[in-house]
Amino acid sequence: MNLFLITFYYFIISIAIVGVGLYVFELVTTKYKDWEEIESGNKAIALSVGGKIIGICVILAFAIYHSNIIMDTVIWGLYGVVLQIAAYFIFDFLTRRFTVGEQLKNGNIAVGIVSFCVSVGLAFVVGASIT
Repeated sequence: MNLFLITFYYFIISIAIVGVGLYVFELVTTKYKDWEEIESGNKAIALSVGGKIIGICVILAFAIYHSNIIMDTVIWGLYGVVLQIAAYFIFDFLTRRFTVGEQLKNGNIAVGIVSFCVSVGLAFVVGASIT
């Protein structure tokens, strides 16, 4: 198959998985609208969402590196979304002194940075496990 066409397929699949991932993530983890907060200048939420986007894409990249089957990439991408959501809940649980969602809503940049790092860091761990 033409490499340009395969790249286009991966591009479209990746956009769809990131879009679905962000939508589901917002539904299950927040009481606010991420994109409204970003539009109003909330840098903490922008960092957190950016980390999720990069995290999902890192997992997709590892899946593409290790398989030439498009469906494998879809499965790993969706699994990555589930693991990113799990990571958020674990991060929130481990920060018993505050609620991550509330701190992000309040614009706490420090929490946004850590949230970004959790998403990206764990994406590399998940990605490295794909063989």
